[in-house]
Formats: sequence, structure tokens, C-alpha cells
Amino acid sequence: MSTFPNLALTHDRLLKGRVQFRQARHGLRAGLDAVLLAAAIPAQPGDRVLEAGCGSGAVFLCLLARVPDLHVTAVERDPHMAELARQNAALNGWADRVTVITGDVADRLLLAQEPAFHHAFANPPFWTGGTAPPLDLRAEATHSLQGPDLSLWAGMLARRLRHKGSVTLVLPASRHSDGTAALRGAGCGAVSLKPLWSRTGSPAKRVLVRGRRGSRGPDQLDAGLVLHDETGWTEAARQVLENGEALPWP
Repeated sequence: MSTFPNLALTHDRLLKGRVQFRQARHGLRAGLDAVLLAAAIPAQPGDRVLEAGCGSGAVFLCLLARVPDLHVTAVERDPHMAELARQNAALNGWADRVTVITGDVADRLLLAQEPAFHHAFANPPFWTGGTAPPLDLRAEATHSLQGPDLSLWAGMLARRLRHKGSVTLVLPASRHSDGTAALRGAGCGAVSLKPLWSRTGSPAKRVLVRGRRGSRGPDQLDAGLVLHDETGWTEAARQVLENGEALPWP
């Protein structure tokens, strides 16, 4: 595998070792959000799925570990990270199931020749205001003084979806209304919100937001997922984070 100048890498594992990948030692590192987002995507064997801003590929790798015979198309702006995602797909034996395109979500023509996808997903940049994280990769992945343009991300993901195909985002809980508005603006309905609580009784720090392209179904608030109890992971969280099960979500 090729090296990446000036970028120290670690070799990490998710889903109790079923997924292995390399990522930057410093800055934004894939973990809990990646596994939860992958678990929320309602993909079936044989589907085509699209990820925007894939980074090192942790989300699509976790999804591939759960759903056989998928084809993943992923878009990543940073060419070094795009190449790292390709290498991570090969590391897990899934190079023939993954296409990583180096490009920007703002480019409306980027996927113009691609057939329609069944599902699309992203973990968009999320920090707003204040001082950007110190490392370039982390800053680019997470920080915007104005906040991420979620309408841009949702529009890119929904544009190439089949009718009633899903768009799923993982967001800070404080941005759930922005995510809902972005999905609606991208032509998605039946918007569903799944809160992610650290513990029972604590405010949710993250939410999963899903919409269906062209759907006119009602919105809903899902029961959500509690991650920890007094002994560690809750049983429901353990099934997702360790065993790679899908999140129950209508």
C-alpha cells in the first residue's frame, strides 16, 4: 500500500474486528458515529448506495460488513483521504464493491452519469463558530464558521436517488431541525428522527435523521437508542456496535 507524506496513520478495527482500516492518528477519527450511521441505512443485498464525504471509509466498510452484495459509490474531496478509503476497501477484500470518487459535494455534475441509487448517507461537517480544530484534516472534516450547508449535502445525496430511496444523516442533536429542513428542501418526505442518548435521562447529543425522496408519508419521532447503562453498553447498543446488527427503524 502507498504511504501518505506527513500523515501518521493507525491501524484500527470496528465491529469486534470484522472491519479493519487505517486512519489519521491525529484529528478527526472514525468510531461511534460511523458504526451507528452504517447501522441506520436500510440497504438490502444488491442495492447501490452513495456516501458523501467518506473520509477513510469507516461508514461504508461497516455497512459492507452487514449487507452482502452492495455496491458503494463514495465521494471524498481530499485526494489523500479518497485514496486511503480505496486502500481500506481493498484491505477488507471489498475493492470490487467500492468506487471512491475524488470530488466535491457542491459539484452538481459529479454523479451525472451514475445510475440511480437505492440509499444515500453522510456524516456532514458539524462544528459551528469558535476556533477550528488545529489539524487540517480535522478542520476540513468538522468545522465551518457559518456551519455546514446541510442543504448542499442533502441535495447532492437526494439528486441521484430512486423514488422513495432514503437519505440518512448523523448530526449533533442541536442541528436536527436544520437536517429536517435540508431533507425537505431536497425533495424528501416522511422524515424520521432517531435520538441517540448516552444514558437514560440524559439529553441526546447525536441524532439520526432520515427522509425518503418523493415520499408524502407522515414524519415520525423514533424511540431512539440508549447507549450506556450501569454495566457498560446496553444490550441494544451492543448488538449494533459489536455484532454489526442494523438499528431497528421503520
